[in-house]
Amino acid sequence: MEHAVIVHLRLDDDGFGSAEKRASINELQDALADAIDEAEAGEFDGDEFGQGECVLFMYGPDADVLFDTIKAILKKSPHSKGGFAIKRYGEASDAKASEVKGKL
Repeated sequence: MEHAVIVHLRLDDDGFGSAEKRASINELQDALADAIDEAEAGEFDGDEFGQGECVLFMYGPDADVLFDTIKAILKKSPHSKGGFAIKRYGEASDAKASEVKGKL
């Protein structure tokens, strides 16, 4: 069973964010991917920029372990202000998979 942690970050405009903001979020993504790899908690799968937010996708066998792995990095990041994370306990195709949403 594959769980997910999906992080939503606010950008500095209503579009794709400034070049500086995107570059800084890319550095954050590198830190998240490294932490996930080091903990063997799953994988960082990518991002989507647009409509004033950046959405980060991470997958692994346990959403709680995955979130605990990245939580400290997100808490330290200024990008987390106003953002939130969704922990999904199950496959994306499972309409009955439970989700828990929380502020960062």
